Amino acid sequence: MEKDLRKLAFQTRKEILDMVYKAKSGHIGGSFSAVEILLALYSSARIDPLNPKDGTRDRIVMSKGHATPVLYSVLSTFNFFPKGELEGFRKIGRMLQGHAYNEVPGIEVSTGSLGQGLSYSVGVTLAGKLKKSDYRVYCILGDGEIQEGSIWEAAMSAGARKLSHLCAIIDYNKVQENGFVDKIKSLEPLKEKWESFGWEVRVVDGHEIEELLKVLEEFKEEREKPFCVIANTVKGKGVSFMEFNNSWHGKAPNEEEYAKAKAELQKEEE
Repeated sequence: MEKDLRKLAFQTRKEILDMVYKAKSGHIGGSFSAVEILLALYSSARIDPLNPKDGTRDRIVMSKGHATPVLYSVLSTFNFFPKGELEGFRKIGRMLQGHAYNEVPGIEVSTGSLGQGLSYSVGVTLAGKLKKSDYRVYCILGDGEIQEGSIWEAAMSAGARKLSHLCAIIDYNKVQENGFVDKIKSLEPLKEKWESFGWEVRVVDGHEIEELLKVLEEFKEEREKPFCVIANTVKGKGVSFMEFNNSWHGKAPNEEEYAKAKAELQKEEE
């Protein structure tokens, strides 16, 4: 499976690039950093693309809701909707809009206003616990996003209520819209912060499929605490002039940049 997912990662990055270039709008950097995270997650979670609203499903909440290029690409790869829909990204009257929208098959909740996804996830997890359901809830967070105070209120609630079926996954790419996270509002010591709020924490390489799959299986073991995965990633991963570059937070490539990025992704795949 790891080998197949690594191949899909190349395809996903090329689809992200194509979508944003054609739309002349979209978030490449934070989508590239989350590719392996989402591929591993949709491989591990219990969701049927033919019945994505089944009550027993696991819930995946894309709290960093602007990173829809990666979300849409992965959802189409896992057959939630046809690949042809990607051509309509950010076009008026089409299904795939700029931020995550819950009318799209496979999207749990509309997001985009940052800092809200974890609170929603806490509520859904608590509801499952009260109903004695065995579904699990996964919440993908951006690192700039977790500077929001609402994140820590939700984290405190999850720890206090011992929501063991909740997994927060932090796409820790170190770059937010206006620069490096550490320069704007440092998150460190990040692991210890989450532990102090009553969470079990694992730190992984967010571009290593094997590590991601392993830690997601570990989450499914019996425990008494919520689970946090800090996934160290690279914003703009795969294209040299986009990596660790905050200007690719909401910027579309021009024709020359598109051609150069496409060539780099193709070379890396070969």
